[in-house]
Order: sequence, then C-alpha cells, then structure tokens
Amino acid sequence: MKIKTILTIFFLFILYMYVANVTLIPENIIVLRNENLKFNSMPGISFKETMKTFSLDNETKMDSSLEINLFENINLRNVNLTTLEEIEIVPVGKIVGLKLYTNGVLVVGMTEIEDESNNLVKPYEKTDIKEGDMIIEINGEEIDDIQDLKNTVNKTSGKQSEIKLLREGKSIVVSNIKPVKSFNNEYKLGLWVKDAATGVGTMTYYEPETKKFALLGHGITDADTNSLIYIDSGELVTSKVVSVKKGESGNPGEIRGTILKQKTIGNVDKNSSFGVFGVLNDLTSLNIDTSKRYKIALRNEIQEGKAKILCSTDDTNKVDEYEIEIEKIYKENDSNNKSMLLRITDEKLIEKTGGIIRGLSGAPIIQNNKFIGAITNVLVSNPEIGYGIFADLMIKEMNK
Repeated sequence: MKIKTILTIFFLFILYMYVANVTLIPENIIVLRNENLKFNSMPGISFKETMKTFSLDNETKMDSSLEINLFENINLRNVNLTTLEEIEIVPVGKIVGLKLYTNGVLVVGMTEIEDESNNLVKPYEKTDIKEGDMIIEINGEEIDDIQDLKNTVNKTSGKQSEIKLLREGKSIVVSNIKPVKSFNNEYKLGLWVKDAATGVGTMTYYEPETKKFALLGHGITDADTNSLIYIDSGELVTSKVVSVKKGESGNPGEIRGTILKQKTIGNVDKNSSFGVFGVLNDLTSLNIDTSKRYKIALRNEIQEGKAKILCSTDDTNKVDEYEIEIEKIYKENDSNNKSMLLRITDEKLIEKTGGIIRGLSGAPIIQNNKFIGAITNVLVSNPEIGYGIFADLMIKEMNK
C-alpha cells in the first residue's frame, strides 16, 4: 500500500511538471530572424512548426503555428509564433516629453472625510481598494477622468455603490462602499486620485517603415504608488532641457526638462515594463537623420567590453556619443529590464552628469555597428554603474 501511494505521488508530480512547463509557454511568441527559441526540454515533448509569410504595417513578417505534442501524436496545445524579418531602426538619443492619460482614474492615496455632522469617516475602510488601483466604472458608468468621478459619485446620493477597478491589469469589483456626504454637500469616497501624468525622457529609436518609436526602456510609474500607469492614450511632445543635476553616490542626478509651450509630435499607445511606445508624426521637430540605420543584435552577438551610448544633455538637444563598458550580460533574463550591467567610462559624460541620471533612461546602446539595447537604471551607490535592456525585448514589446 505504501509503495502504491509513493508511485501515485511520483506520477502526479511528473504530470504536474509536464503541465506546468507546457502552460508556462505564452499563447503568442515573437522572435527575431535567426533567433533560437528555448524551451525546457522534457522527454516525450516535441514541437512542430508550420509557417506562412505576411505583410503588416509595411513590414514583412513570418507567422507560424507551433504545435506542442506529447509522443508526437497527442496535441497538448498550439502557440502562435511571429518572426520579425530584418528590422532596421534609427537610434535617436534625444530628450522628449510625455503626456499620459489614464484609462480611468488612479488611486494615489486615502483620507478621512468630514461628514455633514462633523464626524471623520472613511468610506473605503471596509473595501479592498488599494493605492495603485485604477477606477474605471462606478455603478456601470464609465469613469474617464476626475470630473466623471465627481459627477458619478454625487449621483449615488450616498447609496451603496459598486466600483470596478483595474489592478495590475486585472479587473476587480468592489460592491460595499457608500459615498459620504461632506460638510460642503458633496458626496465623496475619501480617495485621492489623478488622471494624467507628465515627464521627460530619452527617445531610444525610431522605425522608419512603421513610424513607430520607443523610449525609456522601462515603464512610467506613479510617483505616489510606484505602480505602472495603465494608459488610455498619450501624447509625445518636444521638450526643452532646463538644467542638469549631476549625480553622486547616494543622490541620483537628473535632467530637468519642461514640456510647457512645446509641440505635440506623436501619439503614445503603450506604457509597459519594457518601455513606452507609439507613433511619431513629426520627424522635423526632432531633426532625426533616418539615413543612419542599425540592425538589431541578437543576444548571442552582444559581448562584454566596449560599446557606446547616444544621448543629449543640454538645451540644444544635440546628440553625442559616449563610451561605456558592458561588464556582465544576463542572456536568459526575459522578466525585467536589467539585461546588462554597464559602466560609464567616458570622462566627458562623467564630468557633465556624474554618470547615469534620471532622464538618460532610454539612451540607445550601440556595439559592433548594431543596436543592442538601452540604458534603464542606475545604481544609487555609484552613478557610473547601471543597467541596460536588451534590444530584442523592446522590439518584441513594440510589436505585441
């Protein structure tokens, strides 16, 4: 009996390992040409690929279906596989501005409400609402901005209401909240919210065939909640550098820029962990030379050693080249934007900025005449050292 139990547990464990490995494979996979797919190999599991070529956004792509089979005959699931063919980008390195508009309103804080009897109450206290949640509906009515929220909450007249939230991209419904009538005769939830975000950063690249752009190499997060902002739309605008604060150990520097009275030059359609993406409509305002094009480096082409970054650090927005050293490469990392450990070695940039500072995120990295990635993070303890993201992660995210 004991042996039978052990064998059953062993069988269930093996079955779990197979199911876990197969279900972890995404439904849609994007690869670059000549990039090798890597899956955890397990006895009896095989992959069969069928291909077709198509055109999308003036770009040739190969689409295929990847069958995952057990013992070659039992189909476990199918995966859509898209191969991007011969992409060339123009590295930019210029400072630009962003205006992002949320899908709903973002909860950034909570506060007590003084009701009409002068009591301090917390309408949200027994709910699951958290900072970083996005309110998208109240009682079935869509919430697009703060004014929508105010109008809809006032229409409840203090009755128990249902709020639909987005949390980390997943929908949640809260149905046990009663807005409170405040001393000024308005109904309130006791939530601090915002419906837009602005900032400046470095544009990484432009793709001439599709007019798409990418910048930052990381997502824009809310300063109050440190959560990724899920956007409904956004604008790319020109930016003017106001000043540069030099970085030092324990005190990161930054490029301070303004987007006031600047020109809208494109649309933003995605804010993700691997960058901000959209379409550039006005090349002339950024003075981008589209003749300087680079192919995308595969990860196995990236080497430890010398490389260069392109970036702007003054109000002329003139792009200069600076030398860096790639010290370590994390080739298997697909989970975050810390793909490469790098060091600024160019004394001219160190003299200007102290190293990597806020605003330089997105500066394109070039090695062996190929685009290999972009700067994303800095070590607070040493601004000369930071991280970069692989080019393929940004390209794939842009094409999702």
